[in-house]
Formats: sequence, C-alpha cells, structure tokens
Amino acid sequence: MGMSFVRLIANSRYRDDWCQKNFLHPKAMRRAREIRQQIMDIMKFKQMKYISCGTDWDIIRRCICSGYFHQAARVRTIGEYANVRTGLPCHLHPTSSLYGLGFLPDYVVYNELIVTSKEFMSTVTAVDPHWLAESGGVFYSIKEKGYGRQNKQTTEKEITKQMELEVQIHADREKQLLEEAEKKRKERLKTSAGSPFARIATPGMTPRGIRGGATPRRRGMGF
Repeated sequence: MGMSFVRLIANSRYRDDWCQKNFLHPKAMRRAREIRQQIMDIMKFKQMKYISCGTDWDIIRRCICSGYFHQAARVRTIGEYANVRTGLPCHLHPTSSLYGLGFLPDYVVYNELIVTSKEFMSTVTAVDPHWLAESGGVFYSIKEKGYGRQNKQTTEKEITKQMELEVQIHADREKQLLEEAEKKRKERLKTSAGSPFARIATPGMTPRGIRGGATPRRRGMGF
C-alpha cells in the first residue's frame, strides 16, 4: 500500500473508532500491520530498499495474483463466475467491494470459498489474465484471438514439414560425409599400392621372382 496511506493508518494507531469511521475492520487492519511488519523484517534482513508503489495499485494486485493464481475465476454470466481450473460456479460475496460495483471484472482471484446456499468468493481481487499466465504457467496459457482449429492444423502441418526437411538435410549430410570418407580411403590404398615399399615379401622368392635354391640353366654347355 502507498506510504501516505500507511502513515495515515499509523497516526490513527489502529483505533477501533477510527477504523469504523473509515469503513475498515479493526482486526483485519491489525492483522495487516503484523504482516507488513514481517515483510519489512524480511526486507531488512535481505538488505532490500523500501520503495513505495505510490498510486500504482496494479503492483499490489499483481502481487496478490502471484500468491492466489491457483484460485482464479472467470466471469460466466451476469453475477456468476466459474473457477478457471475446475469450472465450479461461484459468486461474489455481498461483503466484497466488487459486489454491486456496476460491472464485473473478467478475471478475479479469491482467498477462500464460503459455502452457504451458493459458493461465495471471499476477499476478491480483480486481475489481468496475462498475470495468471505469467504466475501460473502450469495451469494457464494465453490463447491468441483468431487462433482456431483450422489455424492450429495448418501450424502443425508446417511444423511437421519443417521437421521432415531437417531430417532429410541431416541424412544428406551423413551420406556426403560417408562418400568423402570412402573416397579418401580409396586414395590412400591407391597411393600405398604404387609405393616400392608396399611389396610384400614372400618366403622362397628372390627379389626377381626366382625361387630360392634353384640353379639357373647354362646355355651352350653339355655334359
């Protein structure tokens, strides 16, 4: 809450008559003071600076949304909401400040459900759906306008086609590498075959191919 409002409450010392005069619940205000003191102690321990949000109440609503995103409801009809995850019908509690406002916020988060004749949401705060998707990405996602079934099928076909193309490119690359490796291997074999040091020595053979131990026949001489 804004620092000016905090100072105003602090100056009143949380008196019951001051709270009733300003339409505030005394016990709720004292509980808020305790929670605020706990937060300040944590910030002091973490050496964080105290920075007021001023009149930007969206910061407060966004913080509340980050803590209660799992208890969100979306407006269904006039005066009725439905839980975003379960679809359970719920209504604004008559004591809520949003009750009788003249319009219903599209999305809200609540602290608890009070079950009497209906399911009433207590301690309700209006939120932005993008905040729900940001804080509770496990449960929610933003569906773009105009993104229907046909567009989804077209997108899936394009993704499949792209994947097949990437697989084909990878296969062609592997084939090219294998061909280059085979070509280099043949070149090495050809080079080694033409080398004079590549001849294999065979036992019983002279360098000229004459068998060892054989005596060459002399020409022109008889016995």
